[in-house]
Amino acid sequence: MSFDFAFILSTLPAFLKAVGVTLQVGLIAIGTSLLVALVNAAILVYRTPYLQRLVKLYVELARNTPLLIQLFFVYFALPELGLKISGFAAALITMTFLGGAYLTEVLRAGVEAVPVAQLESGRSIGLSEGQLLRHVILPQAGILSLPALFANFIFLLKETTVVSAVAVPEILYTTKSYIALYYKTYEMLAVLTLICVLLFLPLSLLLSRLERRLQHGQFGS
Repeated sequence: MSFDFAFILSTLPAFLKAVGVTLQVGLIAIGTSLLVALVNAAILVYRTPYLQRLVKLYVELARNTPLLIQLFFVYFALPELGLKISGFAAALITMTFLGGAYLTEVLRAGVEAVPVAQLESGRSIGLSEGQLLRHVILPQAGILSLPALFANFIFLLKETTVVSAVAVPEILYTTKSYIALYYKTYEMLAVLTLICVLLFLPLSLLLSRLERRLQHGQFGS
């Protein structure tokens, strides 16, 4: 059996569009997840009792339920409660829910790694708790958390393949559609594998390089 390269070439426009959707879902989810994590990290820093319990409950719930189950709940169960949303919106909500929990844990570990002496020094020069958070805690926690943050960014981008289950036309959904229509299984799986390598490997290398430059204070040099 030989590969149908002409057929592969004919599918490239659809796959390029699917890559755009994959990046759109993944990058938006990374941004919203990071925002959720920053809010949760601030709550954990200030140790507000009730909010702290809610954050811990959220993290445990999000991390201990499969992403696919979360996605199905948002997409299929919420409409039964009168809240109908698109597959794209369901994908963003679900990935933010999961990603926010993972990034919250990453930032929490980073915050705990900030030396206590740094906090005491900030307070000794009259910094308020808000200034201490913005200028001392989060910047240092961010640098300390870079390896885990970037690893989770790549993880979230890879998890976009799950949203094909609710008909979001990303790369896996496009692959399955062509296989179902034309039975070109090997060709489509080869294209999917190549796209994943070309998409995720350079991003991983770029983030690793950026991480090293930031940790050594070389960014912008």
